[in-house]
Amino acid sequence: MVAWSLAPDRCLSNPTIYEVYPRSFRDTTGTGEGDLQGVIDGLDHIASLGVDAIWLAPVYPSPWADGGYDVSDHRGIDPRYGDLSDFDRLVAEAARRGLKIIMDMVLNHTSDQHPWFQAALAGDDAAAERYVWRDARPDGTPPNNWMSFFGGPAWRWEPRRSQYYLHQYLYRQPALDMRCPAVQEDHRDTLRFWRDRGVAGFRFDTVTAYFHDPELRDNPCASEEVRACVEGPPNSPYHMQDHTHDLLPGDCAAFMEKVRDWAGPDMWLMGECTSGNKAFELVRAFTGPDRLDALYTTAIPEGVGSPEVFAKAADEIAEPGALPWWFGCHDQPRVASGLGDGSAESARFHMALLAALPGPAFFYQGEELGLPQPDLDRDEIIDPFDLRFWPDHPGRDAARVPIPWTQGPASGFTSGTPWRPMRWDDSHSIAHQEQQDDSMLAQTRALLGARRKFGWAQARDRVLSAQDDLLEIRAQTDAGPLHAVFNFAEGSRPIPDAPEDPLFTQALEGGALGRWGFVIASPDG
Repeated sequence: MVAWSLAPDRCLSNPTIYEVYPRSFRDTTGTGEGDLQGVIDGLDHIASLGVDAIWLAPVYPSPWADGGYDVSDHRGIDPRYGDLSDFDRLVAEAARRGLKIIMDMVLNHTSDQHPWFQAALAGDDAAAERYVWRDARPDGTPPNNWMSFFGGPAWRWEPRRSQYYLHQYLYRQPALDMRCPAVQEDHRDTLRFWRDRGVAGFRFDTVTAYFHDPELRDNPCASEEVRACVEGPPNSPYHMQDHTHDLLPGDCAAFMEKVRDWAGPDMWLMGECTSGNKAFELVRAFTGPDRLDALYTTAIPEGVGSPEVFAKAADEIAEPGALPWWFGCHDQPRVASGLGDGSAESARFHMALLAALPGPAFFYQGEELGLPQPDLDRDEIIDPFDLRFWPDHPGRDAARVPIPWTQGPASGFTSGTPWRPMRWDDSHSIAHQEQQDDSMLAQTRALLGARRKFGWAQARDRVLSAQDDLLEIRAQTDAGPLHAVFNFAEGSRPIPDAPEDPLFTQALEGGALGRWGFVIASPDG
């Protein structure tokens, strides 16, 4: 295994990141949808958490067929959010508070309303070369058997060209041909456009899907072992294939050297791994001094109930900075409900675990409040992925319900009607938790404050070990040793070789740690 160290000229090192989904963060205009001014107004709250950077989910112009990830202009701001001057103010105001902006970058596909795609439909062959168009088979069926992640064929017939086009996700997100020089040149210019506006890094959406087999060979059937690793709902036809030809992560990994060159040596770069097979192997392939800094994988949140997942990750990834820790985002159910039992204890447990793990980490807006996953009725759901798999939907819509700021109508999110139904209890609001010394918000600030003060994110010589339902973390920081134990079990578990540390003594009951129990020992307590 080859180990590498983060390049010294990066502007961030193992950052703690707060994901903002702007549409659901804060509305300042009464439209019921969040905006960039709302993010600016919320910067003091974000800074108070002790994070280093904000991952800003897409704010580009979009018809919103897939939550903003169907982009029609990669260098603009959707008018519902504001304009480029608002974005520039956000970058400046964040910097005043010691926060950096990480821009969400969707390079794999565009909206079907993008000028390139519209030009292709109008007969512009040069524009069509930017996408993946293929003729039908002699019997009129699609070029091959590839399936879309959203379920159903990955090809859609377009009468205006009498051809099929490839869409790995929603049919309204036509896939770009990443081998096309014109596409690469435009992506290069896009990264430099945002870099020059002051962003500190990029989060690359679905980075393991950039390339596919140019011969368009059929995918083979998936074995049971492979099906267990494929991302997405298990009742999707996407799970029935071994995605050996529609996803070529090896080619994608090599391409990251070009992406690094476009972004520059100082940008902190993180990618999303959407290939469940050999996830940790892909982390090693995609990251390095001349590639991405980090690649996150769903293997972490999907296996978070097992301490073995963490121990395996630490064992297989020599460089702690290459694998970000995370439990939730805009695409996943809320942590307290999705990974825990919906209790306040489970929410606190997962935040503490995130804080203690060495390496980069990110969490989603509202996790600092311990928000549970809201219940939405069928007629309240608008997300196409959730609708496709109802009633066994993944829960993306509910995770995007706006966060509560105050008690009262719309929980202070908007003066209008929120774009998603809000039925939060007043105790979930930021205003309420600000007044409670033992609130989830207070604990988040304390935990992330300790993470920063004692250098847990930068810890070295880390050892993560799993024994039964206990996860033990040992590492060295500049401030001294870090030792933490977390209990994933239903009941109490004894801690083997518990140290003679007052913190451990106070946390244990008869030498054991209770359900959702944890203890973190570091210098000065």
